[in-house]
Amino acid sequence: MKNTFFLKLLFLCCLQLSFLLSRAQTEVHISDPQNWNSSSLSKYVGQTVVFDVPFYICNNYYYKTGTYIIAPHRIFAPTNQALPASSEYYSLIKANENAEIEINGISGYHRMGEKLYNLQVYVNSSNSVSFKSCDFRGNTRQDMQTLPSVDLLAEHTLLVCAFNLEYYLVENLGTGYGPGSKSDSDKQHSKIMDALTHIKADIFGFVEIEGGPTALRKLATSLTAATGFEYTFSEDDAYSNGSFTKAGYVYRKDRVKQVGKVTSNNTATSNRKKVTMFEEIATGERFLLSVNHFKAKSGTGNGADADQKDGQGIFNATRTNEANSVLSSDMDKLYQDPDILVVGDLNAYAKEDPIQAFINAGYTDLHRAFHKDTSYSYVFRDQAGYLDHALASKTLYPQVTGMAAYHINSDEHDGFTYDKSSDLTMFRSSDHDPVLIGLRLSNEPLYKWQPIVKQDNSLVLSADNNSLSARVFTLTGFLYSQVELSAGQELNLSDLHLPKGVYIVELYGGQHQHKAQKVIVTQ
Repeated sequence: MKNTFFLKLLFLCCLQLSFLLSRAQTEVHISDPQNWNSSSLSKYVGQTVVFDVPFYICNNYYYKTGTYIIAPHRIFAPTNQALPASSEYYSLIKANENAEIEINGISGYHRMGEKLYNLQVYVNSSNSVSFKSCDFRGNTRQDMQTLPSVDLLAEHTLLVCAFNLEYYLVENLGTGYGPGSKSDSDKQHSKIMDALTHIKADIFGFVEIEGGPTALRKLATSLTAATGFEYTFSEDDAYSNGSFTKAGYVYRKDRVKQVGKVTSNNTATSNRKKVTMFEEIATGERFLLSVNHFKAKSGTGNGADADQKDGQGIFNATRTNEANSVLSSDMDKLYQDPDILVVGDLNAYAKEDPIQAFINAGYTDLHRAFHKDTSYSYVFRDQAGYLDHALASKTLYPQVTGMAAYHINSDEHDGFTYDKSSDLTMFRSSDHDPVLIGLRLSNEPLYKWQPIVKQDNSLVLSADNNSLSARVFTLTGFLYSQVELSAGQELNLSDLHLPKGVYIVELYGGQHQHKAQKVIVTQ
């Protein structure tokens, strides 16, 4: 009997050992999942897959059920990265389709853009995976409590904020646009004010704000009360009844003063393309701020405004006409100053015709100048991109210290809007992120070169006596890593354990102009 018992025990132990060995053998590591999606799952059914590179949350619309859309990189709108109807455009469409997968079993709320490090999933079937574990990092609400830096090239003396307020109304309620009641209007105001008091810009350029002076006056008065700085607003002739929105300005009287009137350009859309001049009180330096809201992609377009199936959507011809009208309006001659900053919701992604009109006229796209292909201010159907632009004229660009979108809205779930939630924080105060631009107005050169030193076939970055931000981009423009260096600190890039490939390393900070260096990792 004893022998039988021990034989059975030995047999059970062997089965257990076999089971454990089997489990160990079913854990698969994947280091390059760029095209890993449901079509790749069949060979891993019944196995645990561990990813050696981070995934991104690309959509969270099912978060209450624990289901998220993830991909090994952020999914960008194709025309944000490639010219419409180009071969690259069609390649991006296919790459986007092959990158995403739905995953279930994640607990809690996670914003789009959060990274999943050390992700482990169990493959249930050829079209289903379950979450096992990961390390969530970055892009949380807590991270957003700190403003993104606009001091990438130098320390700014003026902060400009461009912000689409998503139909900010205070009087004409219940029209089908914006707040439908006084209660909703009050909640919308609270969320927007939480955002504006975090930002504390010297100049705000708003779009989708109610026509007439009441809405602008309310924001200026509320900002004054909340911050202790005296804010005022720019008067114009845009007195409209109903829920029609316009572009408008609110600014700090102790920091800047308005010079001259607000000029309106009513091509295609009335009261939504404005320009005026501001003077920095401390220096006497001036620049023009053009705030715009171009025709939307919604509705029905005919002829040249019909959808041409090239990724630019409806009313592209009208938006391009609006861009050309801003460029041909002789702003510099009217205000006797060539320093122009064009901002606003242009309803076109970076590579679309309206934006290329500005680029071809010599303007610099500040999103790309400072953030390559990683910049975004809006997310639509999983795809990130920027409709909210900041474009600097040739003479103003050397006076820009930095630019960044403040991701308090685009990565948030729609359920946190003022009409769907009791949440009164700045998160999801609009469907667009505010865009921040740092300026240091001067006729003198602001920057010096910061050397990048090579040693022993590796790249060593030295902060010298200034703090620096070192950013590592892939050759296609995606931000792989960012490291902050304090004064005197050195970083050897080999410590970042970059996978094989070609990278662009850029330095920003202090009084140093950014400088780029190509790095090839072979091991």
